[in-house]
Amino acid sequence: MRVALYQCPPLPLDVVGNLQRLQKIATEAKGADLLVFPEMFLTGYNIGAEAVGALAEAQDGASAQYVASIAKASGIAIVYGYPERAEDGQIYNAVQLIDSRGQRLANYRKTHLFGELDHSMFSAGPNEFPLVELNGWKLGFLICYDLEFPENARRLALAGAELILVPTANMIPYDFIADVTVRSRAFENQCYVAYANYCGHEGEIHYCGQSSIAAPDGNRIAHTGLDEALIVGALDRQLMLNSRAANRYFLDRRPELYSELNKR
Repeated sequence: MRVALYQCPPLPLDVVGNLQRLQKIATEAKGADLLVFPEMFLTGYNIGAEAVGALAEAQDGASAQYVASIAKASGIAIVYGYPERAEDGQIYNAVQLIDSRGQRLANYRKTHLFGELDHSMFSAGPNEFPLVELNGWKLGFLICYDLEFPENARRLALAGAELILVPTANMIPYDFIADVTVRSRAFENQCYVAYANYCGHEGEIHYCGQSSIAAPDGNRIAHTGLDEALIVGALDRQLMLNSRAANRYFLDRRPELYSELNKR
């Protein structure tokens, strides 16, 4: 499976403009099977609680329907971030996967909120970590700060995830997350990790770019720097199997030693 990541500066508060940009990139990503956009792509990330409340949509809202039409027309599955308004009125930082037939396959809500910015805008997502199959690969989802908690990636890997998709809005001075943590999570969980970040700035936030796809052996099969870019990497199942045969993390785990961690 060929996975494309779009790294870009945000267009805050411009849903129409971002949908147009999504459509353009889907056309440019011809040949990819899956296209991943950053966290809160539809609205921008650093936009404040009032704007998030005004722009939040349901999972099957107008924007989702438009993205579905783009996915179907381009023949590419699409993952994008957006503010989700749930049926009970709560607002979540969410990502959604729509397949190449225009069908909504999965929706994930960010579980670990970062700092005052996230907490002022969103409710924390529940204990729901969907795992879905696309083109014969098992996919899990995290959003930005979620990846920095090793338990999140491990639970997905233990459930069978072969690719973890991570739409992101990571900023300076946390560059080492993009550089080191992404590869570490892929290596220690023997799966691929696709990390789609912003570049440029949004208000006082300066994004650190460095979007990448890390392989189970810790190497990056696609990587970019600080500027806008569309990158593509091909997942190699044999590489994953070879790495799993050589790496004994899962075989050498001793879960009985870790039970106390859940009590703290």
